[in-house]
Amino acid sequence: MRTGVGLSRLADARQAAMEAALDARTELGAGGPSLAVLFASRHFTGSAEAAVDAVREAVAPSSLIGCVGESIVGGAVEVEGEPAVSVWLAELPSAARAFHLEFTRMEEGGFVSGWPGGEPGAFLVIADPYTFPVDLLLREVNETMPGALIVGGMASGGSGPGESRLFLDNHVLDSGAVAVRVPDEVEVVTLVSQGCKPIGEVFTVTKAERNVILELGGRPPAHRLKELYASLSDQDRRLMSQGLLIGRVIDEYKHKPERGDFLIRSVLGADPRSGALAVGEPVSVGETVKFHVRDAASADEDLMEALASARERLDGRQPSGALLFTCNGRGSRMFSSPSHDASLVTKELDGLPLAGFFAAGELGPVGGRNFIHGFTASMALFCD
Repeated sequence: MRTGVGLSRLADARQAAMEAALDARTELGAGGPSLAVLFASRHFTGSAEAAVDAVREAVAPSSLIGCVGESIVGGAVEVEGEPAVSVWLAELPSAARAFHLEFTRMEEGGFVSGWPGGEPGAFLVIADPYTFPVDLLLREVNETMPGALIVGGMASGGSGPGESRLFLDNHVLDSGAVAVRVPDEVEVVTLVSQGCKPIGEVFTVTKAERNVILELGGRPPAHRLKELYASLSDQDRRLMSQGLLIGRVIDEYKHKPERGDFLIRSVLGADPRSGALAVGEPVSVGETVKFHVRDAASADEDLMEALASARERLDGRQPSGALLFTCNGRGSRMFSSPSHDASLVTKELDGLPLAGFFAAGELGPVGGRNFIHGFTASMALFCD
């Protein structure tokens, strides 16, 4: 497997997509691209068709997916607030078929159509946040196709229904989701950096109703938080006062859960009378949880640890390329240095071809199950 990436900052959609595609084609080398992944900034929402046509004309990929995003990643650069197009090309050992997913609403719920059957594999998914309930897809895949990996993000170029732009082969869509199944000959190593630091000890949820935790280890959560606050350093107290998060252990069979074993969700508020705590999704009795905090330093540290873990899994192999789906709350909104995530990834992984966009929600597996995340850097590394 070989890959290449190109980034253009030209202001014309066709010219920018053509330049990025040709640069990626040069880096790819001999052979033809099986898959093109195209990301364009929201400056090109009205000319998205021209960008897609230019990529297909320049490199004639067998399949193409992508979207318009708030900000664009190409190589070690993150372009925020300015016109940009990145094109990532891959020559794969066999075909990678792209497909469109749609959600049909019914009187009671609804269903997702377009998902292929077959054996579990690795999938890239880019979804419209206004018309496609990606959490429904993730639950269905987790239940019916255990072992499948889903990596991707929610398109961030629109601000309402009908304003997103998704790319699928020679089409531009404004709803649903686009996806591609990676051929089985290619190994996909996933990386999800949730950007948090655990604080305090782990607790078992001993009483809960829906998304409200009533007891942690037999005591009201607010009491646990007071004890935790008293034990922290001044720095961690400051972070805790700025925003508290809770991590849910996904693999309850793990003896000592560590950083990366938790699914991070927000703490919505507390009831001062009962000491109950409301969190960002339903919690069950018997779950193991741990409080977390987040800032630029912890996000940097967490990404470094995630990259180190990925290198261990690679066992000396160099990935051929990577796709990065980083939260639109990261970038310059979180870090003082420009292009933090992209530059760190390319540095730690020896300058591999990297492309991506700032997403309105990131998709990636934690503890063997696929989830949607926030403030996360989710990545797919591709190896022969």
